[in-house]
Amino acid sequence: MVEAAISVLTEKLISLLSEEATATLLRDIHEEVADIKDELESIQSFLKDEDARAAAEDMSEGVKTWVKQVKEVAFRMDVFMDEYLLEMAQHHPHRLQGFSGFLHKSARLISMLKPHHETATKIQKIKASVQKIKARSERYGFQSTGQGSSSGTRNVRWQDPRKDSLYLEDTDVVGIESSRNELIGWLVEGQPHRIVISVVGMGGLGKTTLAKKIYDHQMVRIHFECYAWISVSQSYNIQDLLRSIIKQFRDAREELPMPGIDTMDEQSLVSKLRDYLRLKTYVVIFDDVWRIDFWEGIKHALLDNNKGGRIMITTRNREVASFCKKSSHVHVFELQPLTPDEAWELFCKRAFQFEFGGHCPPILEKLSQDIVEKCKGLPLAIVAMGGLLSTKDKTVFEWQNLHDSVGFELGRNPHLTGVDKILSLSYEDLPCHLKSCLLYLGMYLEDYSISCIKLIRQWIAEGFVKELEGKTFEEVAQEYLIELIHRSLVQVSYVDISGKVRKCRLHDILREIMLRKMKDLSFCHFLSKQESRFEGLT
Repeated sequence: MVEAAISVLTEKLISLLSEEATATLLRDIHEEVADIKDELESIQSFLKDEDARAAAEDMSEGVKTWVKQVKEVAFRMDVFMDEYLLEMAQHHPHRLQGFSGFLHKSARLISMLKPHHETATKIQKIKASVQKIKARSERYGFQSTGQGSSSGTRNVRWQDPRKDSLYLEDTDVVGIESSRNELIGWLVEGQPHRIVISVVGMGGLGKTTLAKKIYDHQMVRIHFECYAWISVSQSYNIQDLLRSIIKQFRDAREELPMPGIDTMDEQSLVSKLRDYLRLKTYVVIFDDVWRIDFWEGIKHALLDNNKGGRIMITTRNREVASFCKKSSHVHVFELQPLTPDEAWELFCKRAFQFEFGGHCPPILEKLSQDIVEKCKGLPLAIVAMGGLLSTKDKTVFEWQNLHDSVGFELGRNPHLTGVDKILSLSYEDLPCHLKSCLLYLGMYLEDYSISCIKLIRQWIAEGFVKELEGKTFEEVAQEYLIELIHRSLVQVSYVDISGKVRKCRLHDILREIMLRKMKDLSFCHFLSKQESRFEGLT
């Protein structure tokens, strides 16, 4: 997320350096500002790569410290820019029309304005800080892709809990019966033309579990001649996906491998698949699709042969399904969280599977209900919490300890690391400007229904919203919010009669993760009851 702050600053600096006013107001620091812009652009490139790697593996402690230092300098630079732009507005208001988006939050800084020579001194200090940080990164090898600091290495790769969902017994699964039956009906019934079924929901909601139970169901296996299960994820090679489809189709029909398949190019693979499927019924499930344009590489290979071909996609992004509508009939199934009763049943199965006959003892019932409530029907979180507590003594002390420190435990306890990683993937996949917007929602209280109008104005005031030709800042910010909703990161609380979203909220577990990221990135700090003061940046 730090590169998001750097990106905003770089845009400010570029705009600033293009202004005529710079030469007349602060001519002596123009060169220093240009140097800082160049340094920040270099740092931003590394931070963008580091953010992407952080989604798959833990960042080393050395890099974490360095990133924190970058954020602190970025914060000081942001304050300076607001002071400087306000000073320019006072001296040359007619030249700053393009800075209107950055001036929303400047009014509060009037009392902080310094004389000209003090401003020059401050910018020189910031420049020196940026140069020191860059030198430190080179000294410890942070600029080398995949490396951590010399004083520590990255942690081992985490174990993806989604793999477990591929091997769950029916008795281990709760609350999918009605969804499974409805989706199986969509697969085996209906019109003979090709149909795409998209199962949409936030990370950890059980999309993979549901899809795998459908794929393995006897009714599906009997109905289709060819079937394939393809795990897609964030990075994929379309040729490898096509090869896997062909191999699984032929295996399902107990046919010999296709000669030369491993050396075929994409066009040849598409042609082979089309010829193979021309007279066959087929079903393919693409699990965990992220890219909106994924369908472009698939639509021609899985042809519409009027034989009832079916394609199922699981995704966190509603726009993936919308993209498919360009060339195929699409059903969208929005997977819902577990009901309170289902959530409680799943928790007890995990927490007390080998004790108390699978039932919660009365002394732990209130705390257990509170822990389940925090999970808000998210199966991944319920399973993880229950699994962790199954290893603990069945005492009020142990249960209370987890209840009071869920956010902290998500970031450090190996039983809960998977939850943190799975939900963080959605955050890491965001463009930098949306990361800031999502983090900002974490400042609202747990279970708070947020006014969308108020939230949008706050994003604008903070400088998170980019100016876009032909649109107001409010319209651009509204698009940001809709994208976060479509990515299953923000939940809709209230929609008015016209269909416009008026209130929204964060899932409690996602909010806990955002709170920790906010603190790690110096984005914001929450004072707990035990903290009487906060030593912020100076």
